Amino acid sequence: MALIDIANGLPRARVGRSHLLVRAARQPSALVGALLLGVIIGVAAFADQIFPGDPLDFAGQPFLRPGADPAFWLGTDMLGRDLASGIAHGARVSLLIGAVATAVSLVIGVGVGAIAGYYGGKLDAALMRFTEFFQTIPQFLFALTIVAILQPTIPTIVGAIGVTAWPSLARLVRAEILKLRHGDMVQATIALGASDLRIIFLHLLPNTLAPIIVSGSVMVATAILTESSLAFLGLGDPNVVSWGGMVGAGREVLRSDWYIATLPGIAIVIAVLALNLLGDGLNDAIDPKQERR
Repeated sequence: MALIDIANGLPRARVGRSHLLVRAARQPSALVGALLLGVIIGVAAFADQIFPGDPLDFAGQPFLRPGADPAFWLGTDMLGRDLASGIAHGARVSLLIGAVATAVSLVIGVGVGAIAGYYGGKLDAALMRFTEFFQTIPQFLFALTIVAILQPTIPTIVGAIGVTAWPSLARLVRAEILKLRHGDMVQATIALGASDLRIIFLHLLPNTLAPIIVSGSVMVATAILTESSLAFLGLGDPNVVSWGGMVGAGREVLRSDWYIATLPGIAIVIAVLALNLLGDGLNDAIDPKQERR
């Protein structure tokens, strides 16, 4: 369905997005996911106010269990660091890495997919072979190799996740562009003398925005899991606290002090669940069958 009506000059892409939000608001999974994600974002945004100070500081007695000390209501780890403070500040790092890495993947994936789908021919074939090459390499192993070779810093981790997660999105965008490339909308725009960039950015990409949003929410969840896995293996940035790093630090005392690794692990599960629920709700809202209900 074309979201921009060229014949009548109506900006239907904006209307389509508003209808998408209305339909998404009717999806229970989207509402639950948005609520959980909103809570996590709120905790991350106000982490400095809720838990002032450096979460990596040795704040109290080591191995305090949850509830043992009112000052450390989720307890402390083996070095006396406040777990609640670490989870709150770690939310900021994990969400930042997930969002920025997804943005990098969106730029690469949308760019490659749009160019391949619009121009077709040999350029399409070359870009798809390039995309398939990246798909043959396991994403996590590729990211792990990049981070292991370079210094494990936040920019390195973001770049490693971003440059390895775009191929599936590129193929999705290419497929959507191919559906619209030879439609009346694009042909009318070409007849009016519009440039290729104008057609791609103003008439084609706005009509692929909905599936890109759904894919983006899932990619953020995947990026958070990837960063957590890298940090669990000791390839996280040692200068910041992250959920994966907290889980990795607590794995050595998992049998005796399970809460050190379990509590940040629960935070990861909630964040990934929220993003997946939000993605499922948006996907149901985009489904044309939902419009007839």
